[in-house]
Amino acid sequence: MTEFILFLTTFLLSYIGVEWFRRWSTKKQIYDIPNERSSHKAPVPRGGGLIFVIISILFYSVYTFINNGTVEYSYVAAAFLITSISWLDDLCSISVVWRFLVHAIATSLIIYSYGYIDVLYLPFLGTFETGRAGFVFSFLWIVWLTNAYNFMDGIDGIAGLQAVTAGLGWFLAGKMLGLDESAVYGGIIAFSCLGFLMHNWQPAKIFMGDVGSAFLGFSFAVLPLIAKKENPDQFYLFPVLSVVLVWFFVFDSAFTLFRRLLKKEKIWTAHREHIYQRLVIKGFTHRFVTILYGACSITVLILILIWLNYGGLFFAPVFILIFLQSLGLLVLSHRKLFVKTN
Repeated sequence: MTEFILFLTTFLLSYIGVEWFRRWSTKKQIYDIPNERSSHKAPVPRGGGLIFVIISILFYSVYTFINNGTVEYSYVAAAFLITSISWLDDLCSISVVWRFLVHAIATSLIIYSYGYIDVLYLPFLGTFETGRAGFVFSFLWIVWLTNAYNFMDGIDGIAGLQAVTAGLGWFLAGKMLGLDESAVYGGIIAFSCLGFLMHNWQPAKIFMGDVGSAFLGFSFAVLPLIAKKENPDQFYLFPVLSVVLVWFFVFDSAFTLFRRLLKKEKIWTAHREHIYQRLVIKGFTHRFVTILYGACSITVLILILIWLNYGGLFFAPVFILIFLQSLGLLVLSHRKLFVKTN
């Protein structure tokens, strides 16, 4: 009952807060102005993610303090750095160098406080100690997902829905793995983002902006390290969970990055070459593409929960489904067709 009230409160506060922020940002003319690389055609208020960021951090801090008398100050400080530089970037374009520097500082603070991924579990192959390479891997993973999630926030609803499914995944899987605080935080993120999503669904009345997307990517990347404090014996599972719960964002971003590197393009510049963007260009609506990505994530989540419950070879269906869905997205985005879906 306590968690139900907590999640309902975060949802309502987020929904009301985003509506207030939309009106305020409209008065202040804080708009996302479309250009040739945009997937929208009219100016839309942006930065609404600031509301669910504040709500998520605040409620998580209050919950951990009530639960065990402490607050995850290192995470809060690191998230504040990510949020601050991203909010400034929403207001006025910030150099990629400064953004990377702040991301690097925030990531270093997390690794210093919580450690790094020293054990890696590869399904069907077992667990491996990463040694010092784990430090580099952890650093790159956090910085990369922080930016990758931002790049994937390009059409109505897609980043918000992914946050809802991933947060819900952390809540359900966390409960199964004995991760009380991390599980609750996943639920807080899910329901606060659901409140935002009500305003961001096509046609979007407001965008989350870099302040929201960077925060989400950063938080989902560091959750395994935070969860390690609660259940270190099963830590080897947490990085796998972290990747799989946002897999289609990871896959889309990694595939697009690799393709642009092969074409010798400047990977830090804006573009419309992501798989989800290609689907929109081909004529699919924002709503259809968002639901498609969300449905893929939910089906994988269900199988992940089954795997966590039964273990062993039950990961095989998860692996097969992820492969087939990823391949399907690639094929659909590269076929020569024009479809209008309503």
